[in-house]
Amino acid sequence: MATIFLGLNANAARMDMVDVSNNNGYMSTAEYVSMRNEFGVKAVTVKISEGGTYKDPYAASNIANVQAAGMYINGYHFARYATKAQAIAEADFAGQTAKAAGLPVGAVLATDVEAEEQNNQSKATNDRNNAAFMKEIQKFGYRADIYTSGSWANNKMTIKGKTGWIAGYPFVPAGKKWYTNNNAWQWSGLAHFRISYGGFDVSQLYTDYYTAGQKSTVKPTDKEAVKDNNQKANKNTSQPATSAKWVKEAKTYTLKTAVKLRTGASTSSNAITILPAGTTVKTDQAIIQGGYRWVRQPRFNGYGYLATGPASNTLEYVKSGVTHTYYTVKYGDSWWTIAQRNGLNMTTLASHNSKTIYTTIYPGQRLVVR
Repeated sequence: MATIFLGLNANAARMDMVDVSNNNGYMSTAEYVSMRNEFGVKAVTVKISEGGTYKDPYAASNIANVQAAGMYINGYHFARYATKAQAIAEADFAGQTAKAAGLPVGAVLATDVEAEEQNNQSKATNDRNNAAFMKEIQKFGYRADIYTSGSWANNKMTIKGKTGWIAGYPFVPAGKKWYTNNNAWQWSGLAHFRISYGGFDVSQLYTDYYTAGQKSTVKPTDKEAVKDNNQKANKNTSQPATSAKWVKEAKTYTLKTAVKLRTGASTSSNAITILPAGTTVKTDQAIIQGGYRWVRQPRFNGYGYLATGPASNTLEYVKSGVTHTYYTVKYGDSWWTIAQRNGLNMTTLASHNSKTIYTTIYPGQRLVVR
């Protein structure tokens, strides 16, 4: 959400649900396991799409890794519609993108309503458009909801009863109790977890709407089951079946294309997840095996393996030694001020981060500037 975080004790509310997007980069299964075991997170809602053309590049890996961690999974679409026809078209785009990314039937696919396009509309127009989106998204087997801020829920649309996932922090608007009257209350946008960088939007659930449409693979408190599942998933990782010799290779790669991370150094090994293009991978060993050059990635409770290319062209899928310079957004920043500060134009800065200059940025978000 774009709501600005102004300061709130991190222990003030439960972290029942976290939402993630490309802003958080690649999130591994281990990071989601840490969220659930150490912070009691039950559900994750991932960004699926935006407008009529943008697909979040991490949606598929986030969905797969959340499910592997035994958590409830849902999705949201960042709305850009200003008319009923656009709302229906965006719902169709979001539904098709969610299906392709693996979002299960029965999950929530909420419309995230907070953009300039909706700010310029009347309350009645927004209500009509939101209703059209929510009706259309159900044709894909997904359940609908509205994700917005407390101030927008008060002034820009109608939020009734238990409908709504509302962001309102560090306070709630006068006369409204978003923290009890709706499906979920997002109470912070700068949560930090032990093995991932912040900030994350965290919410407290007040109904079972975001967990009722599907089954979690592991009960949220069952740490031993999570550990057992990870051991099974990594049963082939400690000693891969190979007579070839591994060599030490502590390197950092950036993927040029999506690559499957596997349980062993073989194309017949099970895929742990699909790492999207742009993912940074740190390795400790390498080997030529089965006609491919493989590298080993140390992971939570084992290792993952990925091919960097065929043996004849060992860096086909990766760029070696690539590093980025990041900037953390501060209160009052804009695309223009950050671009000026780093000698860039706004369009270039936005493209570095797979965004447009119309995408909302918020304090605590990390942007690539180089």
